[in-house]
Amino acid sequence: MNAVTTQTTLAALRQSIGRRSLLQGLGVAAVGISFGGLAACSGGSGGTASTGEEATLNFYNWDTYIGETTLDDFAESSGITVNMSLFATNDELFAKLRAGNAGYDVIVPSNDFVERMIQANLIQELDQSKIPNMANVDPTFIDVAYDPGRKYSMPYTWLALGIGYRKSAVSARPDSWKVLFDSPEYAGKIALLSEAGDVIRLGAKYLGHSVNEITPEIIAEVEAMMIRQKPNIRTFHEDNGQDLLLSGEVDLVLEYNGDIAQIMTEDDDIDFVIPGEGSQLNSDNLCIPVGAPHPLNAHMFINNLLDAEVGKKITETILYPTPNAAAKALMPDDYKNNPVIFPPADLLAKCEYASYNAELQPLYEEAFTRIRAA
Repeated sequence: MNAVTTQTTLAALRQSIGRRSLLQGLGVAAVGISFGGLAACSGGSGGTASTGEEATLNFYNWDTYIGETTLDDFAESSGITVNMSLFATNDELFAKLRAGNAGYDVIVPSNDFVERMIQANLIQELDQSKIPNMANVDPTFIDVAYDPGRKYSMPYTWLALGIGYRKSAVSARPDSWKVLFDSPEYAGKIALLSEAGDVIRLGAKYLGHSVNEITPEIIAEVEAMMIRQKPNIRTFHEDNGQDLLLSGEVDLVLEYNGDIAQIMTEDDDIDFVIPGEGSQLNSDNLCIPVGAPHPLNAHMFINNLLDAEVGKKITETILYPTPNAAAKALMPDDYKNNPVIFPPADLLAKCEYASYNAELQPLYEEAFTRIRAA
């Protein structure tokens, strides 16, 4: 199966099964697709790209986080075959890179993990002269706290965590984190993320704390609350929360706005809310890990993803808020004015980006391990 066939098959599968599971229908043998490791056919086309490197690139990405034809279009324009592997959490991505780069050229960590990877020397500085499409990025996403001046990363999306829910299954709009973290009302019908930091920080947000002013005492308080709530939680999902909601396995899920926006196009009984206490914002980013075998191809690929038309096609598929101003300008009004994708200003004012805290991170992970084992 070649890359073009792979994309055609993906489009067909998308019509019949959920987005999170559509790639699983292909199996790990499909060219350009694998789970948890490099694609089976990582040898590329066997030729040489215009960069002078082997005409291949290994991309480690979240599931359902690329346009339907993006990889094929890049292969056609550049002659570079992209082998895309999938990870489910930032924790998984970090552990994989910390163990030694297995051959990845471009990765997509979230903002706090960009900061963490910079400190751990896991990602390399970018040559911005090779990324002229950086000019398409909204200036507010350039000088960010976790990577000032974008020395190590380029913005891919931004996103907000909230509650995806089935309208017919809830007694009222679930506009408080209480329904997920501190209530038996929807026992057995709740799915939470499986990322330690996100769950602990949002639990703290519910209890009235900033996600960036957490102490060991607050972590202990959140842990106790979550252990009490554990019998009411059906599962901690591995980046497939919207599939669980779409299939009816759960009625409420802690998820990202873009993921829920995707399935809202398939089921009008599904909605999304940012709770009144506020939430956590994330930004996913394009980075080149230390030891990337094809760094010049990686710069070319990142530059391609920041092209206005390419960014538009990606955004049409994944339905996440885009920091690419040129791409956003090409999108229709029903995207630009969608309150799920772009939450109202009053709610955004209560949301925060989380900073990486080296002292607290192991405490998050230890508490979360105990919560899951309870």
